[in-house]
Amino acid sequence: MTLAPYACDPARTRGRRHPEAAPPTRTEFQRDRDRIVHSTAFRRLVYKTQVFLNHEGDLFRTRLTHSIEVAQLARSIARPLELNEDLVEAIALAHDLGHTPFGHAGQDALNACMAEHGGFEHNLQSLRVVDKLEERYPDFDGLNLCFETREGILKHCSRANALALERGEPGGVGRRFLDRTQPGLEAQLCNLADEIAYNAHDIDDGVRSGLITIEQVAQVPLFGRHHAATVREYPQMQGRRVLYEAIRRMLSAQVYDAIDATQAALERSRPADADAARALPPLVRFSEAARAEAAQLKSFLFQDLYRHPRVTDTTAQAQEVVRELFERYLAQPQEMQAGFASRQDTPRAVADYIAGMTDRYALREHERLTGRRLLAG
Repeated sequence: MTLAPYACDPARTRGRRHPEAAPPTRTEFQRDRDRIVHSTAFRRLVYKTQVFLNHEGDLFRTRLTHSIEVAQLARSIARPLELNEDLVEAIALAHDLGHTPFGHAGQDALNACMAEHGGFEHNLQSLRVVDKLEERYPDFDGLNLCFETREGILKHCSRANALALERGEPGGVGRRFLDRTQPGLEAQLCNLADEIAYNAHDIDDGVRSGLITIEQVAQVPLFGRHHAATVREYPQMQGRRVLYEAIRRMLSAQVYDAIDATQAALERSRPADADAARALPPLVRFSEAARAEAAQLKSFLFQDLYRHPRVTDTTAQAQEVVRELFERYLAQPQEMQAGFASRQDTPRAVADYIAGMTDRYALREHERLTGRRLLAG
């Protein structure tokens, strides 16, 4: 693997919180990726909602399939830019480990429940998973990942939480939110690949669900341009092949635009190394035209898919499940598994317990504790 000077080099990693001997056959970032893939939290993503609940259909994306798609797109962009593909893969596969069941609906409900106890941020929770909550190794909690992987996982962070992180780890992953600097280029790339992935697969899942139509999405310039080109080139083609080909072309166009725009920004800025890139404004980007089109598509999906009455009805029930689980566990911690029930910080223990649940486990627990069955398949 050829790395540009501004890429994160595993031989120059800032290291792990608990020192370990170097792996004999892998780089440090390859070891991180492997630890993430073998983690319990990663396996749980297969039954965590992206937009549509798992029971609503076998072919809708889950947090797991979304993470894999982000990793594929991120590696496709990283290679021509000579960034570290292993690092972008590790970040992409781990970036949603802290997401609650029921997607953003569950996160919003849990944040409201935790309002008087420090709140809940899914990005910070992903860091908690890899730093503390995974229990796999005899000498430390968590996965003991490299600094560069951890900084990429922590995409967003409030100032209050950044200050708390800084107190526990001076100069660590919380520092950039106080200094207003950027993460490494590989982390920036994963953020962009995340956006490319969910815009594309939410079109696919939205049309499959029947909540939006190809004709509706074709009114949005980014998708519409590639849909029109597909129809012109293949006038006899019908059905889902038209949708798939239009999405494929849209994905390719965004990937190539990101490569070209980022390469141009790097050539203008010429950062000497990874730390020099962190001190500059974000360098991984779309062109201005592509950014505007992506924003239009995101706005369409927000209004026509995420706020569709069928989705919002599901959202309301999902939030009720999370709220009632939180209330019951807070009042009766013994209803949780022993490792969580015995903790002194009960509200945070409850949040950790709920956030780690799959959709179906949360529903089973809710039915067990309340006698009511919501969101039944």
